[in-house]
Amino acid sequence: MKQYNEALQYILDNGVSKGDRTGVGTRSVFGYQMRFNLQDGFPATTTKKLAWKAVVSELLWFLEGSGDERRLAEILHGTRDLSKKTIWTANAEADYWRPKATYAGDLGRVYGVQWRQWRSGKKKWISSSESEPLVVDQLANLIEGIKTDPNSRRHIISAWNPGELDQMALPPCHVMSQFDVTDGKLSCQLYQRSCDMFLGVPFNIASYSLLTHIIAAECGLKVGDFVWTGGDCHIYNTHVDAVNEQLSRTPKALPTLFITAGKKWTDYVLEDFILDNYNPDPSIKAEMAV
Repeated sequence: MKQYNEALQYILDNGVSKGDRTGVGTRSVFGYQMRFNLQDGFPATTTKKLAWKAVVSELLWFLEGSGDERRLAEILHGTRDLSKKTIWTANAEADYWRPKATYAGDLGRVYGVQWRQWRSGKKKWISSSESEPLVVDQLANLIEGIKTDPNSRRHIISAWNPGELDQMALPPCHVMSQFDVTDGKLSCQLYQRSCDMFLGVPFNIASYSLLTHIIAAECGLKVGDFVWTGGDCHIYNTHVDAVNEQLSRTPKALPTLFITAGKKWTDYVLEDFILDNYNPDPSIKAEMAV
C-alpha cells in the first residue's frame, strides 16, 4: 500500500484548505489516481488495521441490493438489535435524514439499491390501469455482459442517479465503476467523486478490489488491476495527526485473499472471505465527519 501512503503525503504537501458540507474543513486536491495489481496481493492497508469484516459485510449488503442499515447489522453481527452499530448507523440516525426515513434503519435508495434496482423511467404495466417502475439489475447485467461479450467497453455500474439523490441518506461517493477483460484478467476502475482519504478510501479500495475478485471468480477469469481515480481528494483537518501517525509507519507485505470456491455471487456469506498473512499495524482512531 505504498501508493496509498504516497497519496496521503501528496495531499498534505499540496492540498488547499477548503470548507466542506460537514463544517470540519479539509486539505484537498482535485484529481488523483492509484493502480494496484491484484495479483501482487490484496490491497489492504498494512500501516493501520483494515476493518475487514466491515468491508465484506457492506459489500455483501450492496450485492443484495439492500438499503436497510439494520440488514447490514444482521450480516455483520448476526442480529438486527439496535445496540449493534455499523458504518452506516450515523447516516441512518442523522438529523437531516430521519424525517425522510420510513422505518428504523431506512437509508433510502443508496448504493446497493441502485446496483440492483435502478429505476429506468419506463413503466411495467400490471393491468390496463396499473403500472410500476421498470427496474434494471445493473450488477446481474454486468456479469452477464462480461461472460457473453468480454471485449465490450460498456461494463459499467453507476450509483449516481440524479433523479433520486434526494431519496438517499448520503449521495454516493464512489459513483461509477468500469470493468475490463484483457488476456483473461478482469480489471476494475472506480471513479470516486468525494474521497475521505484517511477513513473512507482504504475501505473503498478494499471493497472494489474484493468486488473484482468476486466477479472474476463468477466469470472464470483471473484478476488484473484495480484502478482508483479520485475527484475531490481530501484529508479532514481533524484527521491530520492520525495521517501523520500512519505515515510514520513502514508498509508491510500485502496479504492474500482466499474465497470459498464453487459459490454463486449471490450466495456468499461473511465467512467465505479470508485474508491470509495479514499482519497490520494497530488501528488508528479518527472520527467520521457526517
